[in-house]
Amino acid sequence: MRGFAERHGDAVAVLDDEERTVVARIVADVGLLLGGETFGLEQTLDVPEDLEDPFLYLRGLEESIREPSDPAILRLLPNAAPTDREVSDEFRRLTEGELRAGKVRRLRRVWEQLSAEGDEWVVPADEAMDAAAALTDVRLVLASRLGLLTDEDAERLHQEIELANDALEDEDPLPVDHERVWLGMLYQALSWLQETLVTFVVDREERDD
Repeated sequence: MRGFAERHGDAVAVLDDEERTVVARIVADVGLLLGGETFGLEQTLDVPEDLEDPFLYLRGLEESIREPSDPAILRLLPNAAPTDREVSDEFRRLTEGELRAGKVRRLRRVWEQLSAEGDEWVVPADEAMDAAAALTDVRLVLASRLGLLTDEDAERLHQEIELANDALEDEDPLPVDHERVWLGMLYQALSWLQETLVTFVVDREERDD
């Protein structure tokens, strides 16, 4: 994986086939979590009727003016007035549909870019901030699933990943939560990609000034 760099005015990152597939899939998952379509992905999992985690099993959610019960969605669609439920619900009723649609639109566009042939992720300069915003939404969902609320939580996750990597070389390794480590590595990779994309935008703005 190579981060975003400018080429012919566009922001271009390089991801191999597996990396592109993983990132495109997580982008589509978040779009579906927000109530959007599957972006062309087929749902092939046999999902139990009572399952409550749509992120892990690609289930959509019904629109509601009530505060979302899923903490990941609440990260994406926070309360306008956390201490006043009536005001918060009314604001959500008036704005949530448009907010969801805008987020899904940005995610869909990123998914389309990642679905293009080749190993390059090309983001036109005028779409760079939308792509960065879409990556923010994906990272918020991952942070929720990983329980990252503070800088200290993020640092502990980094330490867990380092310990897991060390355990691979240990003859008597400690137990590792492989799913958490995998999601943590994905979170870190997306954070780094977003940082390189924002750097691209800042550099262009400084040259224009």
